[in-house]
Amino acid sequence: MENKFFPEIKKNFGFGCMRLPMKDGDIDYDQVSEMVDEFLKKGFNYFDTAHGYINELSEVAVRKCLTSRYPRDKYILTNKLSAGYFHKEEDIRPLFEKQLKACGVDYFDFYLMHAQQKENFPHYQRCHAYEVAMELKKEGKIKHLGISFHDTPEMLDMILNLHPEVEAVQIQFNYIDYDNPVVASRRCYEVCVKHHKPVIIMEPVKGGMLANLTSEAKEVFDGLKQNLSYPSYAIRYAASPSQVMMVLSGMSSREQMNDNLSFMENFKPITEKESEAIKKVVEIYNNKEIIPCTACRYCVDGCPKNILIPDLFHCMNSVTLLNDWNPRTYYRTVYTVNNGKASECIKCGQCERVCPQHLPIRNLLKQVAEEFEK
Repeated sequence: MENKFFPEIKKNFGFGCMRLPMKDGDIDYDQVSEMVDEFLKKGFNYFDTAHGYINELSEVAVRKCLTSRYPRDKYILTNKLSAGYFHKEEDIRPLFEKQLKACGVDYFDFYLMHAQQKENFPHYQRCHAYEVAMELKKEGKIKHLGISFHDTPEMLDMILNLHPEVEAVQIQFNYIDYDNPVVASRRCYEVCVKHHKPVIIMEPVKGGMLANLTSEAKEVFDGLKQNLSYPSYAIRYAASPSQVMMVLSGMSSREQMNDNLSFMENFKPITEKESEAIKKVVEIYNNKEIIPCTACRYCVDGCPKNILIPDLFHCMNSVTLLNDWNPRTYYRTVYTVNNGKASECIKCGQCERVCPQHLPIRNLLKQVAEEFEK
């Protein structure tokens, strides 16, 4: 099945390379290669990476496990221009060439202006990043120009008005964030529809949160008696709107990938009965005070106290949702042994400047400290 927006793309499900399987502190390249083989064998061909993913190792994994092993016409590869890697216009082309070399290709099928939001969009404008990308497209080094986006619908509308040359938009979209006033998945999607832009979905399972449901939420889906995994409802929900061209999943094991392929190989949109179940699950989560962190880990790299912020938030959510004692043990004996405690936050704000979810991380860490460091 060809993609209805871009015929070179097969199907509507993509291999996100931000959460690859790890082994002994490094990427498990053997397992990734097996996953790539199975992914292509099942008729999928879309892969997504970025220069900063997995401490700059994601592109290496793409080269080792995909591009060095398959002809160029067997896959679609998306990469991104991230703000932290260029300071002026003259930096962009050398960075781009470095990305091509790291991935082992001569061109990218899609190249996205990464994580566009009001804090960094002026930087892209000052550096004429969109213009440079269009030059690269004319040279055949980029096939399609797009953006990935983390901000308000109004900001997205402004960007697309300024840059109608954008061919696709990647947004965060899942059933929890659909009407979330901060992420505003629905309204951002509607802006894409207004501008006739195909939509790429990221975080359909919200960093794994919609795979690891509460017992109450599990009962809702179990009541459908369909023998489907919990992530299947989240991913199919995200893939169902008519303007969606692609749903990405960051798969960290072959088991996760096999489950995803089982229901996306012959994709069926979410049904009315399933949609009603999803509404009940949303109600359950809206009644819980959880931290909506997707564990993208952008906040970790620049933290001067080396606080594993997403892991500490996961501990907090586990206590809130499950009232489990395990998170307290993990907090003390794993996540804060060689890294900072929540109470050691110096409130510099670096984490909040890069957080795609716009979380008040400094205040949340104070709450975590109160809960785990009594």
